[in-house]
This record gives sequence, structure tokens and C-alpha cells, in this order.
Amino acid sequence: MCGRYTLATTYDELREFFQLDDDFPLYSARYNIAPTQPVLAVRDVAVLDGEKAAQKRRVAFFSWGLVPSWSKDPRLGAKLINARAETLAEKPAFRTAFKRRRCLVPADGFYEWQRSGRRKQAFHIRLRREKLFAFAGIFDEWHGPNGELLETCAIVTTEANDLMRPIHERMPVILRRGDYGAWLDKKNEDTDALLELLTAYPSEEMVATAVGDFVNSAQHEGAACLERAKEMEGEGMLF
Repeated sequence: MCGRYTLATTYDELREFFQLDDDFPLYSARYNIAPTQPVLAVRDVAVLDGEKAAQKRRVAFFSWGLVPSWSKDPRLGAKLINARAETLAEKPAFRTAFKRRRCLVPADGFYEWQRSGRRKQAFHIRLRREKLFAFAGIFDEWHGPNGELLETCAIVTTEANDLMRPIHERMPVILRRGDYGAWLDKKNEDTDALLELLTAYPSEEMVATAVGDFVNSAQHEGAACLERAKEMEGEGMLF
């Protein structure tokens, strides 16, 4: 699964990496992004360019936890923070969003917890060579009885690769940079081809580092979340 992640980067880095040309919403570096919180996402929107509509990449904040448009209760989103790639095209809560409302969720790392008896050891996982990357995401719009609009998203997950498997059986889908266009394209409804993009990122291109207990609480924020676990420093808990 994916239940926490980091995005501690600059406007300029985000703008260049995702080829954005619009103004950003208010944004600050985050070291412990958690479900139900606002998360930065990239999507394609139609923008009038002269007399024609062109697709442009735009950023927005979504609430993390997908609320389907047909839901009667927005609290459902707290249970739908992740969408399994294997059932994405069939599950009622996700299939329409998968077909028509896909997004990128920028990140520079994510956390996962390895269970050992009663203890849970947190790991921060990042890419070995790239600072930034993007999770495959889907989003939806929910309209409340009083006309309020709630935009929400979920992060797509898949089976763990060799690096992640000793830590957890699932991992978020990290899209290849060359696949961003196909994933975001609102006209692309070839779900079979899209599903082929939703595979585990190669183990050899990732690094996992044991971090301290500070990150365990979703209430904690700041660079202290990334401090290496002192009890692990001499035990090679970096792989």
C-alpha cells in the first residue's frame, strides 16, 4: 500500500520536471503527507488557445482518499486512499475515474512499515538517481447536497518488487517519466494499454532507508521524519 509520502522540493523543480506552465497553488515542503490531507496533483485540463481547446498540465490540491461521484457519504474517502491496479478497471469505486480522470501525484519518497512481532520499523523509499517522481493516481469529483465540490484522489498500488517485498507486499505504482503523457491524456480510454503501465518499479533503481519512530505519527512534520534510525545505523539497514 501507500499510506505516507514526502514532497520536499521547490516550485522550480516541480515546474520543470512536470513541464508545467501555470501558477502553483500555495505549497510548502512536506515530509509526512498522510491520508485525508490535501495533496498536490497534476492533471490535464482543456485550455482555450485562440479558437481551439488545448490540453495543458495543471496542478491542484485534492483530498487524499477517493470519494466516488455517486457516494452518499464523503467519509468513504478515508477508506479509499489506494486503488489496486489488479482491480482498477472493474471495481465500481474506481473504474470510471480510471477510464476518464487520471492524475500524477508528485513525490520524492514514500514510507512503508515492516512488521517484526509487535514492532513496526519505518522505511523511507526513494529513487536512486531521480529526486522527483510521480505515483499513478486517479481522481473524482463529489458534489454535496448544498452544492459544495470535493475533489479527491487515490494512489494506485501494485505487487511489491524485490526491494519492497521484505518490507511490505504492496507498493505504489511509480510511473516512468515517458508514460506521463499517456496516463494523463483524457482522450486515452485504452484501459488495457494503461494497465500495462501499472507495474512495480525496478528494485535496482530504488533505495530504502530505515528511519526513526518520529514519522510514525501522522501529526509529526518536518525533516526530522527522515532521520535515520539510530539503532539501525550499524546494521546495514539501507538497501
